[in-house]
Amino acid sequence: MGPIHRLYPPHPFTIPPKDTSFGHGTRPWPAHYKPTDMPRYKLTIEYDGQPYVGWQIQAGGRTIQGEVTEAVARFCGERVRVQGAGRTDTGVHARGQVAHIELERAWRADKVRDAINFHLQPNPIAILNCEQVGDDFDARFSAKARHYRYRILPRRARATVDAGYVWWVPIALDADAMHAAAQCLVGHHDFTTFRATHCQSKSPVKTLDRLDVRRHGDEIWVEASARSFLHNQVRSMTGALKAVGAGKWSERDLVDALAACERTRCAAVAPADGLYLMSVDYR
Repeated sequence: MGPIHRLYPPHPFTIPPKDTSFGHGTRPWPAHYKPTDMPRYKLTIEYDGQPYVGWQIQAGGRTIQGEVTEAVARFCGERVRVQGAGRTDTGVHARGQVAHIELERAWRADKVRDAINFHLQPNPIAILNCEQVGDDFDARFSAKARHYRYRILPRRARATVDAGYVWWVPIALDADAMHAAAQCLVGHHDFTTFRATHCQSKSPVKTLDRLDVRRHGDEIWVEASARSFLHNQVRSMTGALKAVGAGKWSERDLVDALAACERTRCAAVAPADGLYLMSVDYR
């Protein structure tokens, strides 16, 4: 069977099979690039997580990683590995997920971005930015910090326009109490209580750099930053903070839950709807 791109009709974003020039000859090779290299590209990706069973390719459902992989294949005929910075769960969204890919030939970064976006249609996934990086860059292992935001809508009327994008809570919440309690979780701790039972991380010990709770219009935003997180950690912490805001938990209850290091001591986990991977920092 021939290259994948031959299965599709010609269009503006298909690479000519025999074109070996860099960027269609529109500019010279980058100074650091050697013809024997596999050019590596850093992709910044935005997506609506509702139609997918998560980032990572898996049996039994559509995934963001899978759709990007297919789009790259249709663009250049290559079956590449799309390495993401984080494995978001079913229904979780992203404003700034980061991934990297390697291609057999070098192309202008804007060409790669536009071509992948062309083939991602009509998926609610977009490559916001693409840049060529060195082969020492790894979207997952080079990351120095990941930033998440969780949106809560505490009002009597249910969510309509934002349904699927916020956690609708039909009661008032005390955002100040939530923020004060959240500071007990900041730092280096064993987060077993806030870890999914099927989490694959080798250790439950993580360093949480920031956990802020603030009002934003009608919403309450929970914003968390750390180098890495346990599976369901942000949603678990948000569920506990919601219990504090509703007056069902005290700050002491949150401290005791953390110290217990028992999953059964966690409050109800917040749904995926309101969670966003906002950005990833690199050195």
